[in-house]
Amino acid sequence: MNQQLTDAPAPAAPSTPAVAASTRRSLLVVIGGVALVVALAILPLLAIEIPGVLPGPTYTPGTLQLLAYAMLIAALALSYRMMFGLAGLLSFGHALFFAAGAYGLGMTLNAFAPAGWSSGLVFAVSIGVTLVLGIVLAATVGALALRVTGISFAMVTLAFAQAGSVLIRRNPGGATGGDEGLSLDIANVPEGLVGVVNTRNLYWMALAVLVFVYLVVLWVERSRAGHVAEAARENELRVRVIGIRPYSVKLLIFIVASALAAVAGMGYLLLQSGASPRIATADFTLTLLVIVVLGGVGYRWGAIVGGIVYTLLDQRLTALAGSDFIAGLPAVLRVPLSEPLFILGTLFILVVLFLPGGIAGIPQRIRSGRRQHPVEAEETVDA
Repeated sequence: MNQQLTDAPAPAAPSTPAVAASTRRSLLVVIGGVALVVALAILPLLAIEIPGVLPGPTYTPGTLQLLAYAMLIAALALSYRMMFGLAGLLSFGHALFFAAGAYGLGMTLNAFAPAGWSSGLVFAVSIGVTLVLGIVLAATVGALALRVTGISFAMVTLAFAQAGSVLIRRNPGGATGGDEGLSLDIANVPEGLVGVVNTRNLYWMALAVLVFVYLVVLWVERSRAGHVAEAARENELRVRVIGIRPYSVKLLIFIVASALAAVAGMGYLLLQSGASPRIATADFTLTLLVIVVLGGVGYRWGAIVGGIVYTLLDQRLTALAGSDFIAGLPAVLRVPLSEPLFILGTLFILVVLFLPGGIAGIPQRIRSGRRQHPVEAEETVDA
């Protein structure tokens, strides 16, 4: 008996080539990501033209403004993807926190300027105050909304978003600017972030926001809380049985995602030199949902791709709709092509029908040679 136990084979260790291949793949992903960020950082120094996609060379203010806006929308979509794709929380009020960041920073800069403080200190403190207020708002909304699940959760978040939108339009005390929007008070904003001549700096600011949001999302998804949120999304009862409270984890994901949306909102205010009531509406949140599905729910970088593609299409299709080329087409073609929303809606339907994994899932579909569900793609790529 002892001889048999001694001669029993030991458990098989992980294959060394497999471990090495996984390490190499992770290293290549990191190197590729760093190279992409570096390439985007030097883009304003180059003169690259993409006719029909960009309004001009990449060093011009108009193009940099468009690309910076696309990156901020991508960052916002990435924060929404963490809530929806990771924790399975279908929120119709995510735009509320984006608006809280934009309007919060604008109102704080207008009202908060203690005597004797430098403009740089006022700017930094205003950002901190806005972020804290955004976190408090997220904790309040999340604590109430997460008492229910499913469509009820979506309706509660929608109610908060509608209340925020009405409050902004009512312009209490003249703080929000009402329907005309809120203008940025540049008195305490660094000179390098003001004016058309500094669009390059605003572009780099938007890139920094996108990288920051991505790193936070990556850290949360790979943390214990991220794994618990993913497990609760698949089977919440099983998570409860093993003694874990999904409510606390979901609330944490909700707060982090909302805080990241507020960060993107502050970047939006600086880029646009103001904020409009449109960013607080439920329609804007539905746009984020479309972006995430278009890019691919099962992929982190899918939200980034979806945000950039959607923004570029939205901007360029609007210019195309008013072009002489469209005006010269027969009515049967001119009428639908002159409506950018019709084209975007058709594109969204085609992606849902024929690309269930979104744009980011195309390489995986090509490799596998079969139709793949977004959840399968997430397990393959993001695990």
